[in-house]
Amino acid sequence: MSDEAEPGYVRVRLDLSYDGSEFSGWAKQAGGRRTVQGEIEDALRTVTRSKDTTYELTVAGRTDAGVHARGQVAHVDLPVELWDEHREKLLKRLAGRLPKDVRVWAVREAPSGFNARFSAVWRRYAYRVTDNPGGVDPLLRSHVLWHDWPLDVDTMNEAAERLLGEHDFAAYCKKREGATTIRTLQQLSLERGSDGVITATVRADAFCHNMVRSLIGALLFVGDGHRAADWPGKVLAAGVRDSAVHVVRPHGLTLEEVGYPADELLAARNKEARNRRTLPGAGCC
Repeated sequence: MSDEAEPGYVRVRLDLSYDGSEFSGWAKQAGGRRTVQGEIEDALRTVTRSKDTTYELTVAGRTDAGVHARGQVAHVDLPVELWDEHREKLLKRLAGRLPKDVRVWAVREAPSGFNARFSAVWRRYAYRVTDNPGGVDPLLRSHVLWHDWPLDVDTMNEAAERLLGEHDFAAYCKKREGATTIRTLQQLSLERGSDGVITATVRADAFCHNMVRSLIGALLFVGDGHRAADWPGKVLAAGVRDSAVHVVRPHGLTLEEVGYPADELLAARNKEARNRRTLPGAGCC
């Protein structure tokens, strides 16, 4: 996965959002399942009249089935001639071709060294949950989880503070062969809105599979009194999956924003992101 487009191609950045309710996640899958990547690539092929040629997207963060995005970022490498021909009208044409549950908001030439995945310095997610005894507002049902126990937000924030920083989050991730689970959790905080909906803001340099939903599952167990505030930290320190940590449902999760460094720092960030991390004192590999 190069940090520069091949000669004769131009790298194009796309800023987009989608309602994940009817998607089987971001990434294309076998068997004809509907995915965000598939829809955008199909639309791009149609509006550029590329016939059988598919220009593949690289995304900042792959989302699972049912997860939404408000501030997703992707890039695609297009032939220079095609970009020159379509650049002025590409955004409007995509709007006319894409289904209504996915939108592209900006299409522009990316700076040198830009890689939607490896250039990112952080991703910010929001998870929304309500403990209203009556349930979820029907207009929000596809974006808010209902938790049928009263939640103490202050205690949840106390527990969340113990998880911040660089750690091995193996206890909160679905293990993938050859992939590190070391991450830097930059923010984890919860706030109850005037409507009673609790929004958890979760920001990290990157996330491993199921990490956000597992963290929220642990904090909900604290908030409803089933576990003490120090329990999520103890699970983290143990370094193994705990059967009491539930992976909450995906529909409450939204990718809100992806952060990138200044253009002159892109190359350094790409190199750093590709390095396999270890914690101080950890053995090699």
